Amino acid sequence: MQRRLIVMRHAKSDWNTSAQSDHERPLNGRGRRDAPRIAARLVELGWQPEEVVSSDSTRTTETFELMANHFSDDLTVRFLGSLYHAGPAELAAALQTIPDSVTTVMAIGHNPGWSSVVHWLTEESVGLTTANAALCHVEADNWQEAVHLASTWQLEEVLRPRDL
Repeated sequence: MQRRLIVMRHAKSDWNTSAQSDHERPLNGRGRRDAPRIAARLVELGWQPEEVVSSDSTRTTETFELMANHFSDDLTVRFLGSLYHAGPAELAAALQTIPDSVTTVMAIGHNPGWSSVVHWLTEESVGLTTANAALCHVEADNWQEAVHLASTWQLEEVLRPRDL
């Protein structure tokens, strides 16, 4: 069975804000425009996530909220502190908790960790700028096996707002 992972970097955040910490930084205007455009393109391509695992930062949460109207209402979403500025090991742990019945997962997070995730999975070097989504897939019976197949995943496409 094909397992598909959307590795999504949060949309553009606002550096000119009164947020008390990096974790609390919100999106800026461009970020609020880009996130739903990427969601619409994912749906057009048939990459409808069944489950989302995301960092619990303000900018990742807002990115998902702006995308949510394009996705199914019965989507499972988990905002995890363990994915804040995470990399391959933390995402691997989260993916191994995904039910076997789920075939498409979206992971929303931060760089440099998310670019490292794409490299870990596919051995492709991809610079994920804000609101970029790397579409990756592998044949695996379950998510635990899929994680163990790191370095053999295929990178299908990288969606970038500027290309839409």
